[in-house]
Amino acid sequence: MAHTSQFCTFYLDKLLFGVELKGVQEVIRSLDMTKVPLAPGVVSGLMNLRGQIVTAVDLRRRLELEPRAAGVPAMNVVVRSDDGAISLLVDEIGDVVEVEQDTFEPPPETLRGSVRTIILGVHKLDDRLMHVLDIEKACQMTDVAETAAAGR
Repeated sequence: MAHTSQFCTFYLDKLLFGVELKGVQEVIRSLDMTKVPLAPGVVSGLMNLRGQIVTAVDLRRRLELEPRAAGVPAMNVVVRSDDGAISLLVDEIGDVVEVEQDTFEPPPETLRGSVRTIILGVHKLDDRLMHVLDIEKACQMTDVAETAAAGR
């Protein structure tokens, strides 16, 4: 019997991404955010999630994508990391997808170097690729360029 995994999926710049479902605390609409002076560029701010203070990481900045259009609210995928709950700001929420392990492949060669460290690999779905994020690396508060330089 093939081993399967479940992923919470979401979209950034029309690209499909997924994180393992067991690492997801919840998925919620846009929340009010408090900016944090002198925070790294990937940190959009802090949110109060029913009394729990959660840091919001903009995945568009983290993955070196174009900024979100002005006035378009981000959705929140709240994940559990070693540092506690972190909200990953995404464009749109997808579905929960169950995939078989044999559809997994290493990150595509077309991914740029520093971003490549955040993507564990891809699952080939029927009509597209799902990029699998490393939750811990995606939640790091340093900018991608700093992370890549530190790893050299």
